[in-house]
Amino acid sequence: MGRELAKKGNMNDRMEVVLNKFKTRMTSYPPGMCPLVMYRSILQMSMNQSCGKCIPCRDGLVEAERMLDSILSGDATMETLQKLEDLCVMIAQTADCAVGVVAANTVLDSLKEFADEYESHIKYRKCVENVTQTVPCLTLCPAHVDVPGYVALIHEHDYPGAINMIRKKNPFPTACAYVCEHPCEKRCRRSIVDQPINIRGLKKYAVDQIPADQVSTPKANVSTGRKIGIVGGGPAGLTAAYYLALMGHKVEIFDEHEKLGGMLRYGIPEYRLPKAKLDEDINAILNCGDIEVHLNTKIGRDISVEEFKEKFDAVYLGLGAQIGNRIPVENADASNVIPAADFLQEIADGNEMDLTEKSVVLIGGGNVAMDAARTAIRLGSHKVTVFTRKRDDYTALESEIESAKEEGVRFQTLQNFLHFEEDKNNKGTVNSVWIQPVIVGEYDEFGFVKTENSSAYPYRYECNLVILGVGQRCDVKAFEEAGIPVEKGKILADTKCVVQNVDGVFSGGDCVTGPSTAINAIAAGQVAAYNIDEYLGYHHKINFGIEAPSAMPNKCIPTGRAEIEERNPFQRRTDFLHVEVPMTPEEADRESGRCLRCDHYGCGAMRGGRD
Repeated sequence: MGRELAKKGNMNDRMEVVLNKFKTRMTSYPPGMCPLVMYRSILQMSMNQSCGKCIPCRDGLVEAERMLDSILSGDATMETLQKLEDLCVMIAQTADCAVGVVAANTVLDSLKEFADEYESHIKYRKCVENVTQTVPCLTLCPAHVDVPGYVALIHEHDYPGAINMIRKKNPFPTACAYVCEHPCEKRCRRSIVDQPINIRGLKKYAVDQIPADQVSTPKANVSTGRKIGIVGGGPAGLTAAYYLALMGHKVEIFDEHEKLGGMLRYGIPEYRLPKAKLDEDINAILNCGDIEVHLNTKIGRDISVEEFKEKFDAVYLGLGAQIGNRIPVENADASNVIPAADFLQEIADGNEMDLTEKSVVLIGGGNVAMDAARTAIRLGSHKVTVFTRKRDDYTALESEIESAKEEGVRFQTLQNFLHFEEDKNNKGTVNSVWIQPVIVGEYDEFGFVKTENSSAYPYRYECNLVILGVGQRCDVKAFEEAGIPVEKGKILADTKCVVQNVDGVFSGGDCVTGPSTAINAIAAGQVAAYNIDEYLGYHHKINFGIEAPSAMPNKCIPTGRAEIEERNPFQRRTDFLHVEVPMTPEEADRESGRCLRCDHYGCGAMRGGRD
């Protein structure tokens, strides 16, 4: 008996290894694949999990998979679709366990979410958009940077070439190398073999080898004589300026701050993005063509919106979300209650607070909140506590949360903020926050868990400073008053960055989407530049003078991923020096060699390579 149990245990251990390998196939499903194929795969896995005890699960899932397969092969009718729905409803209601119930509900969800896809497959035997698999990293990068191309150039030690390959779509190679959230890694096909390529790490290695402003930008086209005005000198505005200047247009940038950079300068701490490194990108942008900069100038205050529009052939509104939100409760305007965005901007302006031996409370779990929490630690606070209502509120990168924990930031989850308590001995300030513990409940229709107050009593938490990491907004009041369409604090513009019903006005970035990432703002600036060029009657091409090296076969030997390490937390928490340790040449060479060159093989070959 003991020997039999040992054998079963050994078999289960071996199965666990296989399942862990198989799990990566789910996470590496490529963009552009047919959603019905994906649902069929999920259904087939559920069939394999069935114990065979109850008929609805054992036989019903098999029949549902047969119907789904007939839809994919073009042999079904709309009647088949109705039968599939009826069958899955029956399985969900009668199956004995979660295997059948969840599998059936998954198919029912797909019938609602992808009703158009089901109809298209039945009527036309194809997907709605006739989609095909695409190169994951290139597709998932909002700016569609040629990732395989610059990784290959890094492998060949051509760092200027890698930087210029990035600049085809993104003029901030350095800033993104330091702070990008790297969505390009999410579906990396290398996951099928071992782990995603460390794309951000390789980009950082390239810009660490040679400053971006020492790499020549492409030669600007012949001057067109057209002038474009840009509001905002952040990533969206500077990106638009870069491409428009290279096309041959005259560009004027207006920014209300003393320096360019927007949230990259005033919203990201020095320890994550040294401003000297940011300036390398900005210098390269300003030297690429006819760009004029007006600092300390706010449109709507120093120049009217109407005067601004009349001065240019086209305008681009690239305002950042730099105003921190407050909570509409009593004492929220106290002097020691400050939005996280305002707090970070004060530090960036050189107005450092002395938080020595002070207790700081931070409400919110996003990236800005983590930046504020880690900054408070560096300013001497002996206790920084982050409160969030639920785990879903932690929208910051997992690496940022882990780094904050290492540096001593405390986290309290399932704690609902109630109100601030005023300090009776110091009017106009608060000395504590009141917190109500909560418990988790069901999930809502968006997949987020609901919470409700627990039976535990509210409690008082003393503090000297409260930082509100509850989002940011843009200052669009002057533009709204001038007739620019605004809804809920955001400028109304389409995917081409064209502002609705206002000729010659374009907008993108945070002021259109709400607070987002730097790479999304860069993508918006790029889209706006090319559409402004079309609006002016041109169709310019820019010769970047760089091509991807030829692809070499990869033997797909499982190899460890080279991670970017950080300085000792006990050292880095005491200063604002950059936290990351550079990759070694050996690490960069090995990591870049792991790339499967999907732009040439696999899905890249299917679609004829890169765009």
